[in-house]
Amino acid sequence: MDPFFWVTEDRDVARRYSGDLNARHPWGLPGIKSCPGCGQTWSNAGHEYPCVDLGALPERASFEEPRAEPFHEFARLREQVRPWAPSGASLPPGTKFGPLTGTATGRFAPCVWMGDALLMMTRDAFEHMQTQGVRGLMGCKAMLRFRKQSPQELMELQVEPQGRLHRDCLPDDLPPPCTTCGRTGLSRPESPLLEAASLPTGVDLFRVGNFATMIIATHRFREAVLTRGLEGITFRELPTR
Repeated sequence: MDPFFWVTEDRDVARRYSGDLNARHPWGLPGIKSCPGCGQTWSNAGHEYPCVDLGALPERASFEEPRAEPFHEFARLREQVRPWAPSGASLPPGTKFGPLTGTATGRFAPCVWMGDALLMMTRDAFEHMQTQGVRGLMGCKAMLRFRKQSPQELMELQVEPQGRLHRDCLPDDLPPPCTTCGRTGLSRPESPLLEAASLPTGVDLFRVGNFATMIIATHRFREAVLTRGLEGITFRELPTR
């Protein structure tokens, strides 16, 4: 099996660039307030679908303000957006939709991060990856207002959850997911191990399905980045089993 790599921000590179973002997705599912199954109030991260436009949804105003709702209301709203979302998407609380919208200043590296788990690329870098045959790469133009002339165009990548962490790298006493809301309470293991049988074969960049803030790249994606010398990301090879 070809190697897989955990993709993270190269913070040394980020410090050499002046770029700064103040942006958010226009729509999102609410968090869950006091789940009747586990009692937790929570929201997830790493589930972003910038290419999904909810502008035609009659109840779109219900998705514009971040908040927590009782489980029954969350479940009702999730069913409202399911026809617009990719087939099979789990759509946990906190799932975001639509392109990042806001303001930006300064100059950005070819590979740009907002937080620890949202990856963007400049238009030139994104088009390079496409010409290199990177499979399944989806992106949507971020709707950013720059103060300067000739601003960079940033593409937010839609990196969907696929594949899983292997059970062997998780705690033995990890409780099962809540049967009502699906919350796992899982913390990222110190030594992540990928479940080989679960890994996708048709895309070169994806999130871990049971820990979506982890972005995983194939050897093909890594080579396309290194060929052009695209700055802003680091690669850590992960074992599979």
